[in-house]
Amino acid sequence: MSMDIGLLIVRLVIGLLFIGHGAQKMFGWFGGYGLKGTGGWLESIGVKPGVLMAFMVALFEIVGGLSFALGLWLPVGAALIIITMIGGIVTVHGKNGLWATANGYEYNVVLIAIAVGVALIGAGEYAIAF
Repeated sequence: MSMDIGLLIVRLVIGLLFIGHGAQKMFGWFGGYGLKGTGGWLESIGVKPGVLMAFMVALFEIVGGLSFALGLWLPVGAALIIITMIGGIVTVHGKNGLWATANGYEYNVVLIAIAVGVALIGAGEYAIAF
């Protein structure tokens, strides 16, 4: 039972934070820039078409986060989170090295490890699983 509660806590925290990041990009909520602003930034770093890519990243974060939080189709949610984090490493953080203090990919790796670990363990008792 305590493992199931632990998994629920991890799934909710990671999943809800991903939903929040997606909402920043998609709707401009929580201090985000919305699709147009995020798309403009993506274009400025060479990711084109910016608005379409911003939409795709936001969609992956929202759907992946929701799936992860609920434990619903957990492997799919984990995969969307992993894809998003790999994209962040490739486009933004990779060139800065590992450590987050230099805007590196350390945190992305932590989130990938959590997504992989939870997907391998399973969602636990407190999940909407099919």
